[in-house]
This record gives sequence, C-alpha cells and structure tokens, in this order.
Amino acid sequence: MKILIIGGGNMGKTYARSLLRAHLVQPNDLMVLERSPEQAEKLKDENIGVVFTDASKCLDVADLIILAVKPQDSATLFAKLRPNTDPQQVYLSIMAGVTIESIQKGLGVDKVIRAMPNLPAQIGLGMTSYTASDAVTRIELVLVQNLLNTTGKAIYVDNEHAIDATTAISGSGPAYVLYFMEAMIEAAREMGFDESQAELLVAQTFRGAVELQMKNDLTCAEWISRVSSKGGTTEAAMNTFRATSVFEDIKNGAKAALARAEELGRS
Repeated sequence: MKILIIGGGNMGKTYARSLLRAHLVQPNDLMVLERSPEQAEKLKDENIGVVFTDASKCLDVADLIILAVKPQDSATLFAKLRPNTDPQQVYLSIMAGVTIESIQKGLGVDKVIRAMPNLPAQIGLGMTSYTASDAVTRIELVLVQNLLNTTGKAIYVDNEHAIDATTAISGSGPAYVLYFMEAMIEAAREMGFDESQAELLVAQTFRGAVELQMKNDLTCAEWISRVSSKGGTTEAAMNTFRATSVFEDIKNGAKAALARAEELGRS
C-alpha cells in the first residue's frame, strides 16, 4: 500500500514518523506532498518518505491519502487535486470542521474518513475520534484505525457531529489544560517559587491527578471530595472557583470551540 500525506506541517510529520516507527508502511511507499519548495527541501532531510511539491506526480499512485492541511485551504486544495483523484482511493481528513460531504464533492470521491486528532499525538499520547462514509469498507476502516492508533488512542463514532464535538473537547482540550497550568505556575511564582520549581510542581501535580483518575473507578467529583476536607485548603480554593463560575466558564469555552468548528464546516 502506498500512502500520501498532504501537508508537511506538524501533524503531517507526526503521522509520517508514527507510520514508519510502527512499520505500517515502508519508506519508499510513504509520500509527502508539500506545496512550499523551501519546506519540501527541509522535509527531505528528515527521512520521512519521498517528498513531492507537485500533486500530479504522486496523487494517482496513492491508495490512502491523508489530508493534513489547514481547513481554510481546503477549497484551493480540492481544486488542485480533483483532476488526479481516483474513486477507489481512500481519503483520511484531519481538517477541523470540513465535512465528509464537502470532501466528497470537492474531490469527486466517495471513500472519505474524517478524524480529529490532538497535539499529544506528536508524542504518541494523542486522542482521535473518527467516522467514515458508507463507501469505506470494513477492511479499509480497520487499516485506518491501526494507523490512527500509532499516535495514541482512537475511537470510532457513528455521528459526524461527534467529530466537531471532539474538536471542542480533545482537539482544543490541551490548550485548556495548559491554560489552567499556566495560571497555577504563575500563582506558584507569586508564592515565591522560581520558574523551574513552579513548572515541576504543576506538571507533576497534573500528571499524578490524571493517572489517579485513569487507574481507578472514582469520578472526578469523588476524587475532589476525597482531597477536600471540611474547612481545609482545598475547600477554600474550590469555593473560590465555584463563586467565580470557573466550571461554567470552561464548559462555555468548549461550546464556543464547537460552534466555531460547525461554522468552519459551513464555510
């Protein structure tokens, strides 16, 4: 099988490296299409497959094509690719907000899988949800699932709306977590810790909390209750969060991300 990754940015390179590391494809059967000649030259030095700048020289020989470009560039990309597409090819898109129907119409193809990974995919700890058009066979779907699992964990969803919801939760989610971490690091600095101490305190606290939650059956609320003692320090912090509606603000932020993902799909 020959795989073509369109887009040599962070996610494109992440998939290329993950596929090669997992031995799902041989280097000679992995292609990367990058429109920038300067970036293409840099990619050639990274040993992540055969690099092209012209779609007409690689698209028609690919069995699976991964669309790893910015969603706002999709219309221009489709116009360039369409003359060389084949109905038997499978297209895997990680473009936020761009619907399966838009991809099918734009490229003149039927077999489309839409996925939403997140940034931790770069270190093998990604979270991806995906869904597919009816034309994609079970064997093709399993192949793509194996591909997605090389970057972390993947779940199949029946409803394409869930892909937009994934964008709002796990796709944008690392930024929410890092935003909260940034606030805690700043608080630690104001309490007298130096930069490295503050970062270690916060990073290890987050790491430990996540491991606790994942390795036990207790809910987040139950863990909070265990940490909080009547009249104690944790309760004081939680009372402040509740009084200032932090919980609702986080939910509203995620809903704003979902609205934007749906907006991108309509544009």
